[in-house]
Amino acid sequence: MCGLAGIVGHADPVRAGEHVTAMLACLERRGPDAEGLHAWPEAVFGHRRLSIYDLSEAGRQPMLSDDGEIGVVFNGAIYNFRTLRMELEATGCRFRTGTDTEVLLHGYRIWGMPAMLQRLRGMFAIGLWDARLRKLWLWRDRMGVKPLLYAEKDGMLAFASTARALHRAGFSNGIDPDGVMEYLEYGWVSDARSIYAGVRKLPAGELLEWQGGRIQGPKPYWTLPRPAESGPSFADAVAETETLFLDAVRLRLDADVPVGALLSGGIDSGLVCWAIAKLGANIRAFTVQTEGVSDETPDAVRTAQELGIAHEVIPVRANAAPPIDDLVDAYGEPFSTASALGMLQVSQAVKRSATVLLTGDGGDDVFLGYPEHRNFYRAQKLAQTWPPALVKMGGAAAGLLPAQGAAKRVRNLLAYAADGLPAIPRAHNGVQHYMDRQALGERLRGRVMANHHLPARDGGGTTLLADFLDYDRHTRFTGEYMTKVDGGTMYYGIEARSPFLDHLIWDFAAKLPLELRLRNGELKAILRELARQKLGERVAAGAKRGFTIPVEQWLLKDWRPRVEALLDSSILLRDGWLEAGALRQWWRESVDSGTAPVHFWRLLVLETWLEREANTAVCR
Repeated sequence: MCGLAGIVGHADPVRAGEHVTAMLACLERRGPDAEGLHAWPEAVFGHRRLSIYDLSEAGRQPMLSDDGEIGVVFNGAIYNFRTLRMELEATGCRFRTGTDTEVLLHGYRIWGMPAMLQRLRGMFAIGLWDARLRKLWLWRDRMGVKPLLYAEKDGMLAFASTARALHRAGFSNGIDPDGVMEYLEYGWVSDARSIYAGVRKLPAGELLEWQGGRIQGPKPYWTLPRPAESGPSFADAVAETETLFLDAVRLRLDADVPVGALLSGGIDSGLVCWAIAKLGANIRAFTVQTEGVSDETPDAVRTAQELGIAHEVIPVRANAAPPIDDLVDAYGEPFSTASALGMLQVSQAVKRSATVLLTGDGGDDVFLGYPEHRNFYRAQKLAQTWPPALVKMGGAAAGLLPAQGAAKRVRNLLAYAADGLPAIPRAHNGVQHYMDRQALGERLRGRVMANHHLPARDGGGTTLLADFLDYDRHTRFTGEYMTKVDGGTMYYGIEARSPFLDHLIWDFAAKLPLELRLRNGELKAILRELARQKLGERVAAGAKRGFTIPVEQWLLKDWRPRVEALLDSSILLRDGWLEAGALRQWWRESVDSGTAPVHFWRLLVLETWLEREANTAVCR
């Protein structure tokens, strides 16, 4: 788990090295243990290391082949590297380290690309330079757990783990208004764009090649399977999930540093800890106890006792607002998902005891654990069973219904059934609040959200849930969920690993019929049944709970002076992003009502982020 950076195609290796060094300065907290730099005539690679395997100097990166012609920088973990190493050793390869990184060098030479890539099981962002071919390869893991961004300039290509690093090296073209619009809509920026113009994110599960100043790709090497019409029995699906899951946990317990696990009172983390106990690993579990809010601690304590695993409760204060500056420093782009504040607090507390942390992320996404999954499935069944003319009439009538209260649910259901996927982003109205109050400044006024205008699909909503799962994986899943965990843990030098993000589990579960995953209307029915068998009804029947972060309360208390300072004088107002008068009126109404909307939280994070970037020197 590390931070990586590089430039290829620069005419001056010394100057390129200065740019890479500037990027590494932004990535120090991702890799606090060591820094490395290596230059070829046409390429410079840099790396910040968080040591997980082989803690010796031999594991430093960039790592080179014996002849120095092939070099690699790597962020992540190849969980099956020991198996791959044995295969490579059988061909005559001799290893100098105990790292997973070295497998990439030998694997590329023996198997080539993309055959080597297809063998990897893990989370990764990787850059590989072949000096003989004068060719760069960049690739990112299938789930998008690890970030990888790049930018082109005058025939050069630069890449790094964060947008901030590329900007620091002078490879951006300023703030992208469309990126700001997307941030105002969601509170994060998706993989489709960056907050910086000219900076792009390599999509999850895709590969990019650069040679002679020209790019090929990105192109996918893995795609999410579509649900099948038929599949195994429910019992067989549960049994196969158990087998795959135990193997995924086993692989993620392998490390040369202390390993811990998060344990809430819920299903996913409970199953992770059950698997750890079954595998006989001596791992400590951690539960975060947030004072003054909904508390899962008693359930977690009971689960740990029943499993017989070591357990520690970490108290986190909820009555005092955490520093926004840490949030801004931890994420390379403005990121205002409130639970990221909790992720940062958890990571800071756990770091003293563990460097690798197993989490339960990803189970809801492929096994269908969110209420919206059930809602979209109902709309899909409606579209499949009603006569098309009636579905179309329902869609037309949806626009006549109120967009608030119970009528909103009916409105959305009819729109989803009639229009399918394009209706889902249209139902999200983050930016619309600013528009309605005429609060957008001249730099944003008149712009539209691109994903609010997705093209119509044949069949309308008849394949809605499957369409959404593919869409969601490329938007919220990578842009918010994966980003939150990666940024929060890496800020404190922790490698987060989630067994539910194993691509073999996704290959299996994504093909299961939707009816099986939502059996009898039960969310993530397969994981609930597995929890019922291994942890009991108490855990299996529990409602989903998460971090409760009261940002709306803090806006009117701890952060109120900062909000009012923003409304008086700020980059957002000065540079024409927002309209001062409209915002001030909106804030006065919020104060009078005693309720501050989340939109001001997003603005506070964005302003703090802009202030930080404005005070950061850029290498030219």
